[in-house]
Amino acid sequence: SNMISPVINGKKRIDYILVYKKSSPQVEKRCTFEKNLRAEGLMLEKEPSLTNNDIMFVKVHAPWDTLCKYAEQMNIRMPFRFHLRCRQIKSWLPRNPMKLDKEALPDLEESDWRVHKTFFSNSTRSRILHHVLQRTKYEEGKLKMGINRLLGNNTYEAAFPPHEGGYKSRHPIKTHGAQNHRHLLYERWARWGIWYKYQPLDLIRRYFGEKIGLYFAWLGWYTGMLIPAALVGVFVFLYGLFTMDSSQVSKEICEANTTIMCPMCEETCEPWTLSDSCVYAKVTHLFDNGGTVFFAIFMAIWATVFLEFWKRRRAELTYDWDLIDWEEEEEELRPQFEAKYSGVERVNPISGKPEPFQPFTDKLSRLMVSVSGIFFMISLVLTAVFAVVVFRLIAMEKFASFRWYFVKKNWQFATSGTGVCINFMIIMSLNVVYEKVAYLLTNLEHPRTESEWENSFSLKMFLFQFVNLNSSTFYIAFFLGRFAGRPGKYNKLFNRWRLEECHPSGCLIDLCLQMGVIMFFKQIWNNFMELGYPLLQNWWSRRKMKKVGGGGQNVENKAQLPQWDKDWNLQPMNAHGLVDEYLEMVLQFGFTTIFVAAFPLAPLLALLNNIIEIRLDAYKFVTQWRRPMPARATDIGIWHGILEGIGVLAVITNAFVIAITSDYIPRFVYAFKYGPCVDKGHHHEDECLRGYMNSSLSVFDMWETKNSSQFRYCRYRDYRAPPWSSVPYEFTLQFWHVLAARLAFIIVFEHLVYGIKSFIAYLIPDMPKDLCDRMRREKYLMQEMMYEAELEHLQKERKKNGGRYHHEWP
Repeated sequence: SNMISPVINGKKRIDYILVYKKSSPQVEKRCTFEKNLRAEGLMLEKEPSLTNNDIMFVKVHAPWDTLCKYAEQMNIRMPFRFHLRCRQIKSWLPRNPMKLDKEALPDLEESDWRVHKTFFSNSTRSRILHHVLQRTKYEEGKLKMGINRLLGNNTYEAAFPPHEGGYKSRHPIKTHGAQNHRHLLYERWARWGIWYKYQPLDLIRRYFGEKIGLYFAWLGWYTGMLIPAALVGVFVFLYGLFTMDSSQVSKEICEANTTIMCPMCEETCEPWTLSDSCVYAKVTHLFDNGGTVFFAIFMAIWATVFLEFWKRRRAELTYDWDLIDWEEEEEELRPQFEAKYSGVERVNPISGKPEPFQPFTDKLSRLMVSVSGIFFMISLVLTAVFAVVVFRLIAMEKFASFRWYFVKKNWQFATSGTGVCINFMIIMSLNVVYEKVAYLLTNLEHPRTESEWENSFSLKMFLFQFVNLNSSTFYIAFFLGRFAGRPGKYNKLFNRWRLEECHPSGCLIDLCLQMGVIMFFKQIWNNFMELGYPLLQNWWSRRKMKKVGGGGQNVENKAQLPQWDKDWNLQPMNAHGLVDEYLEMVLQFGFTTIFVAAFPLAPLLALLNNIIEIRLDAYKFVTQWRRPMPARATDIGIWHGILEGIGVLAVITNAFVIAITSDYIPRFVYAFKYGPCVDKGHHHEDECLRGYMNSSLSVFDMWETKNSSQFRYCRYRDYRAPPWSSVPYEFTLQFWHVLAARLAFIIVFEHLVYGIKSFIAYLIPDMPKDLCDRMRREKYLMQEMMYEAELEHLQKERKKNGGRYHHEWP
């Protein structure tokens, strides 16, 4: 079998590969380390690389006794149940084209039940080996241990579990079957041709470990849940498209040839007619219509349903993958934590053994430094957003007085477009800095266990990237045009640049453009970095390999290369594990829920991206990356809490977007309080909005500021008294009615949606009833088996001793 690679006498399975350069000066450390590994009971064999004369491979094999010893030490619980599973097959259901055929997923484990072959899966063996490598010394002293330190000081170049063989075969899989698990995964998971099929999660988990299996289970579940959200979003968009020309507000703007609007800048701009912005008004109606309120409520409920059903799905997976008992296992300490705090010890309340301990004062001081670093980085983001705001103000002035008529006419699109592109470039360049800062701050904290390190790093990365990605969107949604002032008394930044105003048809189109551009370009960039970059790197390393030579004919004939040589030329999985993968998806989840009222097509973009993302990640894991170290997990970690936080924030932001950013509330107030339908009963919405545009624009006397103007009066977007009233330019009663309606809407919307969310969360139990029944049935059968075994044992004892026990009743 290709899974059993020759190491010693051509019979032992290779569990781990260590790589070093012959020219490396750290010979002594390496010799001591390898001697200590042999003392731990591991078998080692060296072999030179066929592609590079300077590279040497150390193949490591763990014998059965060593595996048993460390499995006990690491508290690895092996599955107790084996024959108790029985699956109900609903034969009456039609065949689902998305399901993988069971015949297409043959079981590649050895057919005969030999305990020492199948008891420890490949991923479990790799985990045990990693544990040993992390804790073996290479010099005397508490700090001088672990493969991580040896990789850091270039004693070894790399350490990884090998792949099980090639992922391609000359023979078709249907006729000749799969040659190994990796080949099977490629054919049934990583190929683009099966993008619509469900993922073989059991196979993924068996090959890559539970942690990576859970990531793909979550990603598949999220993608499936996006389908209804995307469909509703498309319907809302189509509703806006079909009602675009018939919209009363758009009609009034397009027909307003005589309405003169106030100049958009101080010196060079001229007054303009409202009908010039006809296209702008129609495009705004696409995203700002009656359907947006419904869609915002729908998406808030959708986020709750998604998270609640994920809990159920996760419960099923932890049961199927024998992880329920494992949840109680005590996690081992990080070697860095052990080395740092080896001088201070205390008794572990769970195991009762002494272990290194971080004093509270030390923990607090490190945490304070870390929090200060986070605030500094967030303030850096806000500074960048402020810089983009200043750029928009300067660009607005330049575009509004541009010589080219096309740009001058569409100056608002030009300002928003260039602002978004510059903002995107700033976002992408700052992301690189954040990753390094988050890594340094997390290491400074010295987390106790690996999962604590990952949770701390994940939270920092999420905070940095979330603020970086969304701060400019928050500015456009809630601050743009709010503090511009009025003609004759504009607010200016640094007494030089006039603050931006909203367009007569609202600021929502700016928000929509911002979201569309960032979401689209970020997804393209991420997909390139995930696949394009490793492909280029691997191509370059193959090219170098041919140049350096040392293998002659074998280098050209890639099929003859041993697996460890092929794996060495692949890319290592990034140091942060799955953090980058989860981060990308969680930020996308934020985009699809937080400002969804402004951009109903966000779930569709997310769905299309995720269909590609699943196969892209699969292809990357199977073909472009070295095999990652398998790890166990029972949940997606801190990401679940972050997703719940985003769900809560989404309700608040959507309430504010509809109430403050969109024109839904001013139109609603006009229709029921000031429009032609008042006291006449309810008519068609468009009839009730007749005259709305005129009502939403105030009048300014231009001769107050300069007498040379051709027109005396111009209009601007606000609810203020005209210049000829007793209190010129004061807020009108309509302004206060609209403000009260906005606040009332926010309160009603939030209470309604939170109420529905809580009710849904209450209705959906975290664990399916049939799973509870199965677990209780299994527990009952186990107790029965144990009782019968105990009874059998007693009967044997009685026969052996002959007669009754002395303590039995006569």
